[in-house]
Amino acid sequence: MPHLFSYGTLQKERVQLETFGRILQGEEDILSGYILGMIKITDPEVVRKSGEKFHPVLTLSGNEEDHVEGILFEVTEEEILQADEYEVDDYKRIETVFKSGKKGFIYVGK
Repeated sequence: MPHLFSYGTLQKERVQLETFGRILQGEEDILSGYILGMIKITDPEVVRKSGEKFHPVLTLSGNEEDHVEGILFEVTEEEILQADEYEVDDYKRIETVFKSGKKGFIYVGK
């Protein structure tokens, strides 16, 4: 099963239910070499689901001492595509390795 790292609104039950039709299961994990910023969301459907106009966004810092805590969810291939639809065009999905040694997908700023 693929893994999807959430450091923001995908951790909200409402967003999960509306995006995937279920509550996701996952474990806490850490992503090294990244920092968090904020991005203004202009897609009204995403704002409605999340209840927030500003969402966090990952930026590569290259400094392994920088880290972001989040949840590494187990998802299906179909759910990865559903997450792609939820995330606005300011994000892109890439695969990386987490502190746990597991591989998974993250959304970073373009």
